[in-house]
Amino acid sequence: MAKVRKMLGKADSPYILSLMRLIETQSKNTIVKWCNEYAREHILPIYEKDYPNDFRLKNSLSAINEYLEGNIKLTEAKKIIKQAQIAAREAEGNPASQAAARAIGATTATINTVTSSLGLAFYGSASIAYSTVGVNETLEVYDEIAARECKNMEDALRKVAITDEPNPAKIKWSC
Repeated sequence: MAKVRKMLGKADSPYILSLMRLIETQSKNTIVKWCNEYAREHILPIYEKDYPNDFRLKNSLSAINEYLEGNIKLTEAKKIIKQAQIAAREAEGNPASQAAARAIGATTATINTVTSSLGLAFYGSASIAYSTVGVNETLEVYDEIAARECKNMEDALRKVAITDEPNPAKIKWSC
């Protein structure tokens, strides 16, 4: 078996750059909500297929919603979302589910650091790729999947994006 990459995509890929430019136009809350909903719909089911009785990732996503709605404090949300990182470590040996847990860990970390939103793209693409074609495909196949999935993510963000968002997040990309 070839070495499995933790992430798919490159920071200088046209599809990542396009996603970054769109993210820069939106507020932190819009970005967090988009990441959260996309991960819940497209990434969480990959993890749940292998770990149906593990609710840590679902609870992490729910904690972010609870925080955004003002129902819990950030410190409480952080304790819950930390569980996604633990789930990722524990999914060692299961590339699709591990990448899903990493994607959700990055998604929930967006509440602190907006640049973590790219983790949804990089880890989410890996999770989707490994769950659909396995871990023995060519780099070209994985790059094609990453490009397609990042376009899907960008389309989803465009659907919720606020035109002329008055408070776009201040982002310094370091990737």
